Amino acid sequence: MIVPSTFPDVEIPDVSVPAYVLRNASQYPDRPALIDGLSGDTLSFGQLAAYVDRVAAALAERGVQPGDTVAIFSPNTIYYPVVFHGIAAAGALSSTINSLYTPDEIAFQLKDSNAKILITVSPFLDRAKAAADKQPVDEIIVMDGAEGHVSLRDLLASKAPSPKVQIDAANDLVTLPYSSGTTGLPKGVMLTHRNLVANCAQCEPLFQVTDDDRLIAVLPFFHIYGLTVLMNVGLAGGATVVTMPRFDLEQFLTILQDQRITRAYVAPPIVLALAKHPMVDQFDLSQLRILFSGAAPLDADLAAACAKRLGCEVKQGYGMTELSPVSHCIPEGLDLPPGSVGIGIPNTESRLVAVETGEDSAEGAAGELWVRGPQVMKGYLNNPEATAATVDSEGWLHTGDIAEVRDGAFYIVDRVKELIKYKGYQVAPAELEAILLGHPKVADAAVIGIPDEEGGEIPKAFVVVVPGEDLSADEVMAYVAGQVAPHKKVRAVAFIDAVPKSASGKILRKDLRGR
Repeated sequence: MIVPSTFPDVEIPDVSVPAYVLRNASQYPDRPALIDGLSGDTLSFGQLAAYVDRVAAALAERGVQPGDTVAIFSPNTIYYPVVFHGIAAAGALSSTINSLYTPDEIAFQLKDSNAKILITVSPFLDRAKAAADKQPVDEIIVMDGAEGHVSLRDLLASKAPSPKVQIDAANDLVTLPYSSGTTGLPKGVMLTHRNLVANCAQCEPLFQVTDDDRLIAVLPFFHIYGLTVLMNVGLAGGATVVTMPRFDLEQFLTILQDQRITRAYVAPPIVLALAKHPMVDQFDLSQLRILFSGAAPLDADLAAACAKRLGCEVKQGYGMTELSPVSHCIPEGLDLPPGSVGIGIPNTESRLVAVETGEDSAEGAAGELWVRGPQVMKGYLNNPEATAATVDSEGWLHTGDIAEVRDGAFYIVDRVKELIKYKGYQVAPAELEAILLGHPKVADAAVIGIPDEEGGEIPKAFVVVVPGEDLSADEVMAYVAGQVAPHKKVRAVAFIDAVPKSASGKILRKDLRGR
């Protein structure tokens, strides 16, 4: 059964992402667009639009052509949107890199995305250089400046003419974030200008962000949730976006209070802290009207406890990188039971399909959630097999999540996909398994996610030790930790005689979860 959105369709303009997000900037040039939550440094909407134009001109002057990839490796700063939209305005595409990544992980993304330039910040320069040693780029630009490197200030000083590029919004890529999808190693998700513009236009009537709003941007802009919902929807609505480079509870609460934040988009671990940490009572959060959680499932009781403590609405939504990312949400002002991810956003169709038969689920029965709409990705970069396995010939994206519909509201109840979600970050079991198999004492290994109150899920490794060898859980965890970003660490280990596998050699993760 196909479930259309109950909201009226919205018009999706045929324009580039920068043209859409900055379309009203000239109407309020002096209003603050971005504020650094720690330093107080501010960019007005007029400055933002002018800087985006100069970055685009400078990149074109440096040889960046439409269709080239420029990687961004940076925490949230007020200049991240400048760089992102400058790249897009030059007709190029950005590949946003997780700011916690190791040099090996960065090098993989540089190579896979065919990045021409890497833009970073001075505290990340050591890792950026180490990655570029493994996978060379034409240039490393350091936003805040470093000896021997062009800075953002240098780019902004460019006198080159504004690039005149023709952007085909429906087909030209604007960004290439990386996702593990439902299975396997991280893959480049090809998102077009139309994908991102559509998702902004679809979200706007539901989120109702206005120029009276002040948003806190603690979720990273390199993550599609932060990129679309905080950065682009926030700026397109004329709101002031207050940035934080990383989550620290005291700093977060201080900014909520001192910057009089009206809406916070967060992940479940932050909801947990706001619901339970005693420090929260020391701050005046009365301006906060809405707390919106995404990136991982939010427990219904936790949502209710947080709403009661803060005296604000706590809402939840659903999406994935491949959906730009939003497909379902609970709109402001609509009261749905805690635990629901809401209803399909405008221009979006949903469908529940029985995993065993591939037929539509019976009414009231659970099934894999399929989504169709203008926010569905173009595909995975250089991976037609994975694309075909995820988006079918009729345009339905198979999410890998099992959902139910009750009284028109969607609930995520289980998953088909292998992906682990730790504090909202994706962890691919296949990536960790490949690392574990590199240990000389490991004969075989499998990784699954297990429930964890603080992280949502944590990676647990099941390890088969080479006969005659001794290996401890601590050794296993330390070995993996030395090669991955912190969110990918193995945090539990069990030793087994053999990894359960199907006749075709596929790991039977369900059997491991049954243990």
